[in-house]
Amino acid sequence: MTEKKNDHREDKTLQLHKEELQVNKKWVKTADVRVYKKTYTVEKQIVVPIIREELIIEKKILNPESGPTTQIETTHIPLSEDHIEVILNQTILNDVEIFRNQYEEIIQINENVKEEKVQIDTIGDVKVVVDDKL
Repeated sequence: MTEKKNDHREDKTLQLHKEELQVNKKWVKTADVRVYKKTYTVEKQIVVPIIREELIIEKKILNPESGPTTQIETTHIPLSEDHIEVILNQTILNDVEIFRNQYEEIIQINENVKEEKVQIDTIGDVKVVVDDKL
């Protein structure tokens, strides 16, 4: 008598997947800066005393007929005076240095990754033997 093997076997292959982190960096322009000087005009007011010199001529007209009253005629002739000359002097207000600097910063990225594992569920009183060769 020959025994027949039961060939109702179903072979299945499961592909298990796992996510891995891959980091790509891309240089991104985050700002555009324009540096320039701008001149502002402010009106300043200074009080300066000046000296003038003038010749004063007083001419008294005596009129004996009209009595003790006298008439005075005054003449002013300017001789010299202070002349104001305003000179604007440039002074250094600030010394501004402009330069670029690159620095390295270490940042930590936390991301959840998925990994598939084989799960065996049994029904009934089945003994499962696992051979860990991997």
